[in-house]
Amino acid sequence: MIHKLEHIGLRVKDMGASIRFYTEVLGMHLVGRERLDDGLELVFLNYPGSDTMQIELIGNGNDDVPALGKVDHFAFTVSDIEAELERLRTLGVPLIDESPQTILGGIKIAFFYGPDGERLEFFQAK
Repeated sequence: MIHKLEHIGLRVKDMGASIRFYTEVLGMHLVGRERLDDGLELVFLNYPGSDTMQIELIGNGNDDVPALGKVDHFAFTVSDIEAELERLRTLGVPLIDESPQTILGGIKIAFFYGPDGERLEFFQAK
């Protein structure tokens, strides 16, 4: 029986820049970091008080490693999407959507880019 989605793995080019982005811009906390024998570095992040989902950053300093699978985007629940988009603007984060879109009868969404060009989404329920 499958109980939950554990984590999403993302290959990154610059581990330091990615950790700073996910902790300082998106407010996640670093919960684990390890370098494996084969040179891979693994970093796990989640939100304080929430152990239901993690992001795993995977880095090895080799820009030639292709992404074998592609994650379309990560979504983050927010309470005030307009305020969060403005905060990203002030931090110089590249936005895909300058203002939120409304879908499914009132859900607001907006996309932006992470430090490796990954698509990220803010999601505000009705």
